[in-house]
Amino acid sequence: MTMNHDTDANVKRDDLFASPLGNVPRFVFDQAVVDVFPDMIQRSVPGYQTIINLCGELAARFVQPSSNCYDLGCSLGASSLAIRQQITQPEVTIVAVDNSSAMLERCQSVLEKQNSATAVQLLEADICDIQITNASLVVMNFSLQFIPLDKRQALLEKIYAGLKPGGCLVISEKLLFEPEALNQLLCELHHQFKSAQGYSDLEISQKRDSIENVLIPETLDSHINRLKACGFESASPWFQCFNFASLVAIKPV
Repeated sequence: MTMNHDTDANVKRDDLFASPLGNVPRFVFDQAVVDVFPDMIQRSVPGYQTIINLCGELAARFVQPSSNCYDLGCSLGASSLAIRQQITQPEVTIVAVDNSSAMLERCQSVLEKQNSATAVQLLEADICDIQITNASLVVMNFSLQFIPLDKRQALLEKIYAGLKPGGCLVISEKLLFEPEALNQLLCELHHQFKSAQGYSDLEISQKRDSIENVLIPETLDSHINRLKACGFESASPWFQCFNFASLVAIKPV
């Protein structure tokens, strides 16, 4: 099943880094990024649409009646849309959280185009500050990597505590690899992927400079060890393409 990130037919092409910028600004999720985000993420993250679609499949399996689903770092609502389309259980609420008002404003207009009995509550907040309660599914697609390293353990512990027994957590991330030679290979393959999507070397270089120290990747082992320290006995990658992966973790019943 295909789920487009934005239902607008005329998605703006990402050319934010197409011209020489001199001092490249620090990457922020502002209105300029919102305007091109569907194009940006599809052309930048290999396997992105597959991950989104599969989140819907997980929703069909794991969402429990009278529970909450959380889309943490929801951006324009792609994960919420995919989840919402597959929910068959009654009295479920999706809580979609982002700290970018520009993202949420566009997300609202996207959600309104989908007919569904499942309510979606949009919340402008730092995902580290919200409460997680009565959750049967929590999704963080490419969000944890933007959270400061020293806050990640506490965030995941809060999610674990707020998940119902048998609940599911999905975390999708850009990964760091060891040794450095392997990391370099996967970075080069990702670079080739973006080139094949039409990005110039200048765009790729300037985007990399902009997002450095904003997006902080970790190794797969770091993610799995942290999840197991929280209490997730089942924590494993379920999708990987180059240096991007999605992990699924199940809270014991």
